[in-house]
Amino acid sequence: MKAQFFETMERQLQELRSTGQFKGERIITSPQSSHIHVTQHGSQDILNFCANNYLGLANDLRVIETAKKSYDHYGFGMASVRFICGTQTIHKQLESRLSKFLETEDTILYSSCFDANGGLFETLFGAEDAIISDSLNHASIIDGIRLCKAERFRYQNNDMNDLEQQLKLSQKARFRVIATDGVFSMDGTIANLQAICDLADKYDALVMIDDCHAVGFMGKKGKGTPEFCGCMGRIDLITGTLGKALGGASGGYISGRREVIEWLRERSRPYLFSNAVAPSIVAASLTVLDLLESSDHLRVRLHENSRYFRKKMSALGFELPAGEHPIIPVMLGDAKLAQSFAEKMLEHGIYVIGFCYPVVPVGKARIRTQISAAHSVEDLDRAIDAFASVGRELGVIS
Repeated sequence: MKAQFFETMERQLQELRSTGQFKGERIITSPQSSHIHVTQHGSQDILNFCANNYLGLANDLRVIETAKKSYDHYGFGMASVRFICGTQTIHKQLESRLSKFLETEDTILYSSCFDANGGLFETLFGAEDAIISDSLNHASIIDGIRLCKAERFRYQNNDMNDLEQQLKLSQKARFRVIATDGVFSMDGTIANLQAICDLADKYDALVMIDDCHAVGFMGKKGKGTPEFCGCMGRIDLITGTLGKALGGASGGYISGRREVIEWLRERSRPYLFSNAVAPSIVAASLTVLDLLESSDHLRVRLHENSRYFRKKMSALGFELPAGEHPIIPVMLGDAKLAQSFAEKMLEHGIYVIGFCYPVVPVGKARIRTQISAAHSVEDLDRAIDAFASVGRELGVIS
C-alpha cells in the first residue's frame, strides 16, 4: 500500500506537468522589490510584476531600519502564544493603531490572515447559524467555513440577486453572516459592498469581508474597500493582512466590535495555539501605518501606474477584465499557453506567473500582473513592450 501511495503522488505530479498546471518555484536572490534578481538569470535586472508589494514597502529603508532597531529592544521572537507570555506593548499598540486606522472598536492579531479566516467562523457561529459565501471567495475563507458547523449557502460572484435569494432561503437561522472578499484576487474585481450591506440590513445579517488586497491603498486614505465603497462603519468583521501592502512580511488580523474581538481572544484556536507575531514585524508595521497616515503619495502613484498600464495594454489588444484595481489579469485561456507566456516574459527580463486551474477555473488561465507604487513609468513601458513582443510571438495579439 505504501508503494502505491508514492506512485500515486508521482503520477499526479506528472499529470500536472503535462497539462501545464505544475507550479514550480523560481528562486529570488535579492530583496523583494520592483527590481529583483533570480537564480536563472544571475545578476540580470528583472522587473517584478507579480508581487503583493502594492506600495513598494517590502524593501523600504525606513521599515527595515525600524525592524533592525526592534531586535535590540524587543528581541527576535516571543516563543509563546499571546495569552501565556507572548504579548508585548507593541502588540497592543499595533492592535490599537489598526483599530483607529480601520475605524473599528478593537483588533486581534494572527500569524497570518489565513489563520484569521480559519479561526473566525468556527469560533463565532454554530449549527443553528448560516454562512452565506461568495462563490469566488479566497481559499482561506472556504477552509474557515468548512471548520464551522453552520449551514452553508453560496451565491454567484458579486450577484446581488442570488445573494438575496440565499438570504431568503436561510431565514430560519439564528445568526447569519455574509462572507466576501473585498477584492477578488484573481480578477481584481471589487465586491459590491454597498448592495451587500443594504441586503444585510434588509435581512438582519452580519457582513464579513477579507480585505487583504485593499487595505493600505484602496479608498481615499487607504482604509480599504469599505472606504472605497462608501461603507465605513457598516462592516461587522474585517480580516486583513500585514503581508501585502502593509510591508509584505507576515501577520494578519480581525477587526470589529469590542465584544466580538474579546471572544475571539478567548476561543479562536489559531490565536490561542500559534506563536505571537514576531516583534520585528509588529514594530515595522507601526512604521508602515505612520507612513500611510502622513502622506498619500504612494497610493496616488500606485493608481496612476495602474491606469497607465491598463490603458497601454488594452490598446495593444490584450483581453483585460474591466476594473480600477492594481491587480490586472491578462487573460489567455489555455494553461500551457499561460505557462509558456510567463517563461518567455522572463527571457525579456519581466517576472510574471501563469495562473491556471485549480487557482482559476479551467479555461480561464491568465497572467496576473500586479502593479506597484515602486514601478517607474520606464518600468511599466519595459513590461508593456515585453508583453507586446511575446504576445505577437505566441499569436495572442496581432
